[in-house]
Amino acid sequence: MLAISIVVPLYNEEESLPELCAWIERVMDENQFTYEVIFVNDGSKDRSWQVLKSLVAQNPRIKAVSFSRNYGKSAALHVGFQKAQGSVVITMDADLQDSPDEIPELYRMIKVEDYDLVSGWKQKRFDPLSKTIPTKLYNAAIKWMSGINLHDNNCGLKAYKLEVIKTIRLYGEMHRYIPVQANWNGFSRIGEKVVQHQARKYGTTKFGIERFLYGLLDLLSITFVQKFGKRPMHLFGSLGIFSFLVGLFITLYLIGDKIYSIANHIPFRNITDNTWFYLALVAIIIGSQLFLAGFIGELLTMNSDRTTDYQIREEL
Repeated sequence: MLAISIVVPLYNEEESLPELCAWIERVMDENQFTYEVIFVNDGSKDRSWQVLKSLVAQNPRIKAVSFSRNYGKSAALHVGFQKAQGSVVITMDADLQDSPDEIPELYRMIKVEDYDLVSGWKQKRFDPLSKTIPTKLYNAAIKWMSGINLHDNNCGLKAYKLEVIKTIRLYGEMHRYIPVQANWNGFSRIGEKVVQHQARKYGTTKFGIERFLYGLLDLLSITFVQKFGKRPMHLFGSLGIFSFLVGLFITLYLIGDKIYSIANHIPFRNITDNTWFYLALVAIIIGSQLFLAGFIGELLTMNSDRTTDYQIREEL
């Protein structure tokens, strides 16, 4: 069995790929690791795929997959995880901001200290404030919602046991929450290592400000899915029953009040003239809809979905 699988998602990184491969090869040979490097080309518009073809021809330990279009980093990692065979899986970015020199220590923490997952922490970053400040806010939100005490969830340099990544399903922007998914899947030994953050050498960042909005939405999504994904009726059914009972109680109260008023010759007004009647009606309708949503959710849960099916154009 291979010691290490290195999964590298990339998008328009033609300049950095030869240098990154040479760097990885040097580190692997110095430490006598058996390894594979899996590059996943996420629909690059430059010559990244042509460069990868040349690198694969030079080194049989390099593998490459190319998407038919740009799906995002989560999709690239998901496909890389599916193909990884090493006992320890390392992820890193292709822009040379992650140092392959960190790999031996990450490997040791997994194999010797028996961590399920080790996340890199770029304590000193070379990113602009427009990126570092939102990142700190996200890390604080993830820590609050998940209870996992990591300083840098978004660091691309991470190490995993092979069995951990085989339980992870990635789509959207879920790559930021791999430690959260791993923890919920029972892999609770999560460590952290301070890693060196290199200044970007080629090109510009491929992520815009919109990624922070998408990341927040995905954080809410993954929290919901992990808690209620297998039993959506538990959430929607509970809310539906509560709403329905509130509406029913108000309706019965109005009917009872009218009957009491008639029996005691007390002036009264029609139930339909009472504002509370319409609030009760809305509550009953909402409750019924939520209950039906729970049933639909249960039916969808029983059927396989295609959220992680990505169109691969070519594979080397």
